[in-house]
Amino acid sequence: LYSKISAMALHNSTGSISISIEATIATVEFGHPASNSFPSSLLKELTTTIETLGHNPEVGVVVLKSQGTATFCAGASFDELLAVTTEAEGKTFFSGFAHLINAMRKCPKIIVGRVQGKTVGGGVGIAAACDYVLATHEASVKLSELSIGIGPFVIEPAVSRKIGKTALAELSLVAGEWKSAAWAKEKGLFANTFATIEKLDEAVSILTHQLASYNPEAVTEMKKVLWEGTEHWDNLLVERATITGKLVLSEATKSALKRN
Repeated sequence: LYSKISAMALHNSTGSISISIEATIATVEFGHPASNSFPSSLLKELTTTIETLGHNPEVGVVVLKSQGTATFCAGASFDELLAVTTEAEGKTFFSGFAHLINAMRKCPKIIVGRVQGKTVGGGVGIAAACDYVLATHEASVKLSELSIGIGPFVIEPAVSRKIGKTALAELSLVAGEWKSAAWAKEKGLFANTFATIEKLDEAVSILTHQLASYNPEAVTEMKKVLWEGTEHWDNLLVERATITGKLVLSEATKSALKRN
């Protein structure tokens, strides 16, 4: 499908995804009016997009970015979390993040994250699931889940893989505190940071063209090496979604979500 067109966009009332392909570099841009947050429908669309591009022989590298110049991703849709009334619904919603992270790790193409601004919760997990992340100096990060009565359980394996358990504790236990882009770079979430979006985009372009010049078979094998030891995540992340799906039904969580 994507090999026959240079660009396309999927739009609906719960956000949008656009895809463009140039010189074997596929750029995927997601967006939502609520600070680029993710309702379940948008998670499904992004997951399908990553899977499709992964099997497209005319794509060598994938860039994942979000709309606008402010927030990269605000994580899960609060409105949809508030609407959860059963454990099954909760598991289904959080499984959306599980399926996306698993699609990203199994994608045979290198995924470069382009993080232009702040990112929270599930957005941190998405950044962590990228193979290489470039960001701006404004791209601070926060895991606020404990402050609303749940926890970053689904995204934890991806985040811990990048920054380790010690940094995870720093990020998640003080749930109201932003960590700077410099902190995220020091801990390994970001490979590099830049003063402006223009400098970020220049660096993304240089990196992706370099990656696209490599032997694609070698890149695919390298991707497998980078993700060794994560084969059990298909089950693990869904199990974590079950835990979070139960917690989101608590009165403490419902009250905290309404306050936010």
